[in-house]
Amino acid sequence: MTNWVFLALAIVAEVVATSFLKASEGFSRLMPSVVVVVGYGVAFYLLGLALRTIPVGTAYAIWAGLGIVLVAAAGWLVFGQKLDAWGVVGMALIVSGVFVLNVLSKAGAH
Repeated sequence: MTNWVFLALAIVAEVVATSFLKASEGFSRLMPSVVVVVGYGVAFYLLGLALRTIPVGTAYAIWAGLGIVLVAAAGWLVFGQKLDAWGVVGMALIVSGVFVLNVLSKAGAH
């Protein structure tokens, strides 16, 4: 169970780092740039810990799928970026794919 917590925290760290990329203004602002570098460092460290027991395909599918949805949500909430109906449909399909991989498929056997 701990490795799933590592994966969840890795995703959060990656989402924070990615969200701060915009605020860093091309790495021209110091503090947001520090958050980006530290966030990605923490994210990859925790992902490495999670991969001790979680299959890499499963972990990366969850990482990518939830990362896309959470970064899009952050863009909408924090930066006021628009999200149209097709964007929401696409993200729902991504989340559905992660669900299928983890719950219904034997490909990501735990």
